[in-house]
Amino acid sequence: MFQSLKKFTFILFLIVSNASNANSSAEIITNKINGISNEIKTGADNFEKYIPLLKDKKVGIVTNQTGILSNKKHLVDFLLEKKINIQTIFAPEHGFRGTADAGEHVVDGKDATTGLSIVSLYGENRKPKKEQLEGIDILVFDLQDVGARFYTYISSLHYVMEACAENNIPLLILDRPNPNGSIVDGPILEKKFTSFVGMHPIPILHGMTIGEYGQMINGQKWLKNGIQCKLTIIPCSNYKRDMPYGLPVKPSPNLPNDQAINLYASLCLFEGTNVSLGRGTEKQFQIYGSPYLTKTSFTFTPKPNFGAKDPVYNGKECYGEDLSTAPKVTKLELRWLLKAYQNTTDKSKFFIPFFTKLAGTKKLQQQIESGVSEKAIRDSWKKDLEVFQTMRKAYLIY
Repeated sequence: MFQSLKKFTFILFLIVSNASNANSSAEIITNKINGISNEIKTGADNFEKYIPLLKDKKVGIVTNQTGILSNKKHLVDFLLEKKINIQTIFAPEHGFRGTADAGEHVVDGKDATTGLSIVSLYGENRKPKKEQLEGIDILVFDLQDVGARFYTYISSLHYVMEACAENNIPLLILDRPNPNGSIVDGPILEKKFTSFVGMHPIPILHGMTIGEYGQMINGQKWLKNGIQCKLTIIPCSNYKRDMPYGLPVKPSPNLPNDQAINLYASLCLFEGTNVSLGRGTEKQFQIYGSPYLTKTSFTFTPKPNFGAKDPVYNGKECYGEDLSTAPKVTKLELRWLLKAYQNTTDKSKFFIPFFTKLAGTKKLQQQIESGVSEKAIRDSWKKDLEVFQTMRKAYLIY
């Protein structure tokens, strides 16, 4: 699928610094490419760069169903074929095979295919414990992110980096493109609203890859007590953040296609309201509606399915809007949220407390309830976004 590289490789050390000029670095093992190639190559596919780093070491891997190579082989299976000594698999939200519902408790276990032990990072603990890391020489992180603050894989990255720093274990990130990588938009999270769906003072759409985000966590000293993780990044080849990138597998059960992934950040705000965003249908994150919205010609009735064992409004008819063929969004879209609020039968019951966690601020709800225009809402983000964009530049690879 991918053209072979024609020139030698070299090691580039990318030095990043935070706003206070504190020293921080990540080793970026990359390629110098001559010739023409239009194929994006993920970090996982640049295996000639990281296999030597794993030889003769005891390895732990943070991954799930998205950790695949271009030949559709899973990273774990590939590394085992290469005689890499894998000790443990660490699984994020949705589990190693990506089958658990959003928010569903994931238990430890064994992988039926390989027999390897699986430690859940979305069960009893979200940060690897010291005893779970005993005997591991290096940890590999390979997850496909979608570029939204509340998509919990970057929260797992934070805790994995923190555990590695505390236990003096180097972390190797196999980078992947961000399908929403050219979008930076939304309110900045306020520290007092920190949670697992918002760990850091960033906008809802951050416009970075996992590797770049790891550098930011290190450089801004967001880990506990300002500690830093020894970080090595295997970047993507032939990738620029404005390139379209379709994911080869679902990053989670309720993101079934590119349209859902593009609309995810905008429609996920409905999780903090009494409106369904299509869980329990075949158009998750591509439709929205509820029994309390103005009746429309478009309706849907949620029912239990893969990724939604008990969806919101299970068995009840919902009125709303079908966005499955809507044009691609290039910002955090507010119009559907504003429209739903205006059309709900009882505005006092529209928002639930979870909305503040998702928004990262109380201000957005207050603005909507006060009838503030979309333009004025966006203008209120402008200054903070400019500060973030300036800080972000130091950590960009692509």
